[in-house]
Amino acid sequence: MTLIIDGHNLIPKIPGMQLSDMDDESQLVGLVREYCRRRRVKAEVFFDGALPGAKAGSGGGLVRVHNVRKGKTADSAMIAHLAGLGKAARNFILVSADRQVQSEARALGCVVLSTEQFAAELMNTLSQVEVYSKDDAGPLKGEEVDKWLDIFSKPNNNVS
Repeated sequence: MTLIIDGHNLIPKIPGMQLSDMDDESQLVGLVREYCRRRRVKAEVFFDGALPGAKAGSGGGLVRVHNVRKGKTADSAMIAHLAGLGKAARNFILVSADRQVQSEARALGCVVLSTEQFAAELMNTLSQVEVYSKDDAGPLKGEEVDKWLDIFSKPNNNVS
């Protein structure tokens, strides 16, 4: 699943964030990146009101940012994006506060979450302590550290 997020709808729902913050968009993108990393999902975040010359779409990896130029809205850009996906739109989750956009996304087969629902999910995910599996390297245990210290503290250990 890939998330399609209306960034300016979501920002006011995140505790401690406001649309008037100078770096509100970059703060949100950072939180979404961490969420995506932990949940192993991708996201496309749409922001409207981009100034002329701003890149239309940027980022790579798990999060792609769409800066929608003035004169257009993130709402219309998100719906156009989903419509362009055809039947694949059912593999996307729309995050928006706008009921009209939600309705149009549902008509395209997309799953819809309100910004309140997603903000709660985002904050819950980010507040969880990460647990390493046995397959993960994870942090070294005390006995592993002692073993390596012993190996590297021996004179002439011929370790390259």
